[in-house]
Amino acid sequence: MTTTTIGTDTSDWPGLRQFLKLERETTVKGKVRKTTSYAITSHSVKSATAAELLTLWRDRWGIENRLFWVKDVTFREDHSRIRTGNAAYAMSVIRNASINYIRASGNSCIAKALRENALLIPRTLAKLGIVI
Repeated sequence: MTTTTIGTDTSDWPGLRQFLKLERETTVKGKVRKTTSYAITSHSVKSATAAELLTLWRDRWGIENRLFWVKDVTFREDHSRIRTGNAAYAMSVIRNASINYIRASGNSCIAKALRENALLIPRTLAKLGIVI
């Protein structure tokens, strides 16, 4: 994997400091695949080296995998038919709160925790301090 950065002081885009090019080569089942990705950043050449930018790039994918993947796969958020008004935003907030609560409770598998609590609504609400 190689990262190339190109500094820019000539762009009219406010805050733009560098262009990045990430080249990857992966081998799966004997087949080599080469991909190239691009990014832009507000970090100047002096404030972040190519190695530091690569770390930031990888950390961003850690966020993607920890949150967005769970919302897409476990909660099937992309398949939701809720799209009007503030309902989609409200449901996203509820999903985020659920994920954070489950992780804070010491559960590493979100799907398993959801299955275990799906039919135990009164117990789950009691854990949250909600009395019905």
